[in-house]
Amino acid sequence: MRTLISTAFVSLDGVMEAPGGEPGYRNSGWTFKNVEFLPEAFEIKGREQEEAAAMLLGRTSYESFSAVWPDMDDFATYKVMPKYVVSTTLTDDDLVTNWGDTTILRSLDAIAALKETEGGPIIIHGSATLNHSLSDAGLIDRYHLLVFPLLLGAGKRLFSTTDKDTQKLQLTEHEAYPNGLQKNVFEVIH
Repeated sequence: MRTLISTAFVSLDGVMEAPGGEPGYRNSGWTFKNVEFLPEAFEIKGREQEEAAAMLLGRTSYESFSAVWPDMDDFATYKVMPKYVVSTTLTDDDLVTNWGDTTILRSLDAIAALKETEGGPIIIHGSATLNHSLSDAGLIDRYHLLVFPLLLGAGKRLFSTTDKDTQKLQLTEHEAYPNGLQKNVFEVIH
């Protein structure tokens, strides 16, 4: 069974919206505007590219990332990696042609089936709505969180507000950095 890893930049109050400057959110770009950059705090991002064998994205994140990541040297590994986009509205004609093999999945059942296939870990970037659905369905196996020492208030959050049974997590890796950033890796206890 493949491991499904959710990776996110989150504020201390759980907001994950527009960390890199995406338009339409009043605090857009909060990861680089408000916290001193320390390269060692982002080491996990390079490790994720080495570890992941595929990428899973929601439609909105796919549209955002596919517009810029294919041409960025920092994300060269992701260019050749198989990608899966979860959407009920996208068609193959909507997919970019310069970012490698991309498959559209239509349901949580399709994601559960993908997890049952052979292969390495599947990483989820961004994708707030998709994260909510996957977490609520118990399909996420690990979280890689870079927690920023900021309170952003309103904004899309990593976790849903669905009333559900407790999900237990085990902290397997953590580090705090001088700029207040915290790395937390949690395994989901299934």
